[in-house]
Amino acid sequence: MKKQINEGYFDGERPLFKEHDAQITDTTFGEGESPLKEARNIDLNDVVFKWKYPLWYAKHVKVDDSIFETMSRSGIWYTDDIEINDSALQAPKLFRRASDIRLNNVHFADAEETMWTCKDIKMKDVEVNGNYFGKDSENIYAENLNVVGNYVFDGAKNVEIHNSSFVSKDAFWNCDNVTIYDSKISGEYLAWNTKNITLINCTIESDQGLCYIDGLKMVNCKLLRTDLAFEYCSNIDAEITTDVMSIKNPISGSIQVKSVDNIIFDDPEIDKTKTSIKVTQKV
Repeated sequence: MKKQINEGYFDGERPLFKEHDAQITDTTFGEGESPLKEARNIDLNDVVFKWKYPLWYAKHVKVDDSIFETMSRSGIWYTDDIEINDSALQAPKLFRRASDIRLNNVHFADAEETMWTCKDIKMKDVEVNGNYFGKDSENIYAENLNVVGNYVFDGAKNVEIHNSSFVSKDAFWNCDNVTIYDSKISGEYLAWNTKNITLINCTIESDQGLCYIDGLKMVNCKLLRTDLAFEYCSNIDAEITTDVMSIKNPISGSIQVKSVDNIIFDDPEIDKTKTSIKVTQKV
């Protein structure tokens, strides 16, 4: 039987330090740092966090219908096994070096530098606004993830995404092992310096996107208003159903495209015979 804390108000530093086996409902944590530091086995329902570092070094936490206000910044660091549902996450830098994170129907109003160096993340119906979301994190699964913010998932590993959208300059840079299904991506310089990225049934609009990639697979993708694509990419296997403005200096692989306005090979060190470019639209 969990301890019940209802309609509470707590302020000052560490008011419920090392709280464990508790159900906390209709409660506000006011000004004061680290209210639930080192907490264990906590259920939070209709809770408001107003100040910094609310859940550091916590384990086994479930949060429902709650609010992390703007000053609850750097809120969930070094925490393991946390689920957040139907909640408003308004503070920046909210997750750092946390693990086993499950998010359902949440909105990050300011996700600046959020979800850094985390692992084992599952997200469904999540809205993100802010730059540098998901940096250096790994083992990520997402459905209906909608991001507006640059540099999303820089340095991420083992990423699987379904039915999502990204308005993001420099998305998926420096990644390893990314698969994206049925999604839309709009932004400059997509996925540079990434290894093993697969795009299936995706619509992409990108200035100089998809360059410096080793292991690029595209299945039934639209590549709209994209120029200078595939520069210094190797091991390409791309099926594109639209016109591409220009393709520049791919290193190796196969590209099937509806049409291409301009194919550029101007680097004398590249052997253009190592890349097959097949145009499917008959003139």
